[in-house]
Amino acid sequence: MNLSRRSLLATGTGAVAATAAASSPALVADPTARHRLRTGFERLADDGYGLLAGERVGIVTNPTGVNRDVRHIVDVMHADERVDLVAVFGPEHGFRGTGQAGSSEGRYDDPATGLPVFDTYHTDGQALADIFTEVRVDTVVFDIQDAGSRFYTYIWTLYDCMGAAELAGKRFVVLDRPNPVSGRSAEGPVLHKEFATFVGREPIAQAHGMTVAELARLFNGEFLERPVELDTVLMSGWRRDDFYDSSGLPWVPPSPNMPTPETALVYAGTCLFEATNLSEGRGTTRPFELLGAEGIDRRWAQAANELGLPGVHFREAYFAPTFSKFQGKTIGGVQLHVHDREAFDAVATGIGLLVTAKRSWDGFAWRSDNWIDKLTGSTQVRTMIDAGAGPDEVVAAWQDELAEFRDLRRKYLAYR
Repeated sequence: MNLSRRSLLATGTGAVAATAAASSPALVADPTARHRLRTGFERLADDGYGLLAGERVGIVTNPTGVNRDVRHIVDVMHADERVDLVAVFGPEHGFRGTGQAGSSEGRYDDPATGLPVFDTYHTDGQALADIFTEVRVDTVVFDIQDAGSRFYTYIWTLYDCMGAAELAGKRFVVLDRPNPVSGRSAEGPVLHKEFATFVGREPIAQAHGMTVAELARLFNGEFLERPVELDTVLMSGWRRDDFYDSSGLPWVPPSPNMPTPETALVYAGTCLFEATNLSEGRGTTRPFELLGAEGIDRRWAQAANELGLPGVHFREAYFAPTFSKFQGKTIGGVQLHVHDREAFDAVATGIGLLVTAKRSWDGFAWRSDNWIDKLTGSTQVRTMIDAGAGPDEVVAAWQDELAEFRDLRRKYLAYR
């Protein structure tokens, strides 16, 4: 295989070959290089962009697509004559990140580079394939920092773009970045296919424990109707038990309400409060770490602490969101304080908080559209909590499906 054109092969001690028939081997990770992490983009650039030589390139990215000097890779590649970068595709929140939750930036020309920017948010299938065809790209590159949760929409932008690239006959390249909450294990309920939405297209666990390159291999091997021609450029120096702070990389908020890696650590569990009438902390400096509503007092924090959940304490807290639920009102609730992230289980914690919120505050209610079913992937969590089940019972109910997903996931893991 042509080294400069296709896959930049290396020895495989740090990676497991993808089993998807249409996924070519990738730049493999070097397990001896821990704490000298190189992202997929850095490894691509170190090789002189050989993987993209002679190609018209479009890139799916957002503000997280930066090098360690926080210069955006679009600006870097646009200025490099070795890359023929012709278009940018923005996800939810947009390429430059000006959109709030549930919005994007639309179609425009980027002022910094003059490149056309296309909106992929809620665009998929043939409509998205037609955009790839219109701009005459040969290869679509993906480089976005994920948060590690099934309902974080960038992984479904990845999925949709892979499917559209196949329809348009384009090659797809994924540049890998760390899972910020580590890749130790998958946790939480697995999506039931009848609940598929843009916060979960396919049956994966709520906290998937994979990088975007690993997910791309999984999507290609298991879920896409027809696999795309796929190359994945892995990191070097990343291991499955690494949290983001060991990477040496700058943290750029991947969305407006993901300000720190600590936010990502709790997000897979506390984002479930989006589906309730409680604030999930949007409009505060600690979104998803602060939760509350009018009428809640110290009893919720006390009940949550009595669960003895591993790795986390709960503090009685009062706050006034500047936007979103309860804007401008002082409300009561809890703040999560994770003291042992190795032991912390975000999803089980989220379930414990839902159960204790419902038991300690008589104003608790689900959103009328049953958004909780879309976030958790079935009716199971909602109906069990409504029936009075405790946190351990709810968590136990999804273990068989989770075990099946863990077995499937194992085939696509690229780092030890």
